[in-house]
Amino acid sequence: MTAQNKLTPASVHSATAGKRMWQGAVIALAVIIIFLLKADKPKPEWGKLWMIKSLVLVPLAGAMGGLFYYFMDYLRCKGGWKKVLAYLLSLLAFLIALWLGIVVGLDGTYWD
Repeated sequence: MTAQNKLTPASVHSATAGKRMWQGAVIALAVIIIFLLKADKPKPEWGKLWMIKSLVLVPLAGAMGGLFYYFMDYLRCKGGWKKVLAYLLSLLAFLIALWLGIVVGLDGTYWD
């Protein structure tokens, strides 16, 4: 039998925070691109680069939603009803972050 070193705690995270933020940002970017592709002709007062604001802010909001998902790993690893609660809270937080990102990103153009 070999001795095991118990000094290093096991990580509860299945992925890094950067990976979760990247996943949230990619999902948010896909949502805003689909939304912007369905756009009609923009108003002239919006300028040529009116989409840039939303293409930057919405993925940032999605990344924050992904970061919240990462932080919920501590609750998710407990199992049982806490795991279900963690998934529901993560989904709700991501949807709220995505919605707020879309509102702020489209403020002054579509959200006027």
